[in-house]
Amino acid sequence: MRTTRVLPVGLAAAAILMLTALPAFAHVTVNPSEAEKGGFTKLAIRVPNEETNTNTVKVDVKFPTDHPIASVSVKPKEGWTYQATTSPLATPITTDDGTLTEAVSEIVWSGGTIKPGEFDEFEVSVGPLPDDVDSLTFPTIQSYDNGQDVSWIQDTVEGQPEPDRPAPVLKLTAAAESPQSSSSSGSASSSTSPSVAVVKKESSNGLAVTALIVGGIALIVGIVAIATGRRRTA
Repeated sequence: MRTTRVLPVGLAAAAILMLTALPAFAHVTVNPSEAEKGGFTKLAIRVPNEETNTNTVKVDVKFPTDHPIASVSVKPKEGWTYQATTSPLATPITTDDGTLTEAVSEIVWSGGTIKPGEFDEFEVSVGPLPDDVDSLTFPTIQSYDNGQDVSWIQDTVEGQPEPDRPAPVLKLTAAAESPQSSSSSGSASSSTSPSVAVVKKESSNGLAVTALIVGGIALIVGIVAIATGRRRTA
């Protein structure tokens, strides 16, 4: 009986510890965390409020300038306004629409609030994503209405402990292979179809010839039988 009483108490204590520890893991992140190189995608900067008695009132996101994104579109957000800043590029980008000499380097959302214990998302459509790098970093400054700024700008180094304030990172993966193999197999099947048709046609012709031969033999047998019957009658 004593053991069964201790177990619920221990579980409750563990649950309390987990709940109190959750805010430490509530980092600013970019979602999804992965996207294909060279593609277009929608990104959401997810911002949690880790404080207990102050509201988040501004979110300042820096976009990569060493590997710039040619097209960045912002989804309007009720209760918030945004200001997008472009910067000249050291190396112009050649796109289907021409050569770009500047790209978005920063977007600041303000005017709204994220209350303690809540989170919000700020969405952008971006692309084409660079194909010469494996990840993009989006350093973010989170501002509270008490004047406090939290800088999510620390680099995450593989093999080392995660920093306290890591910058949001988008991992870039190799683009999916085009379905050439399936189209090749489709071509092969279409090229073999006439052969199948020819086989069926040749089979039909063979059956027709066989039928004619059998019919001719039957006709001859019938004629012979009639002739033999007449001779017997005579």
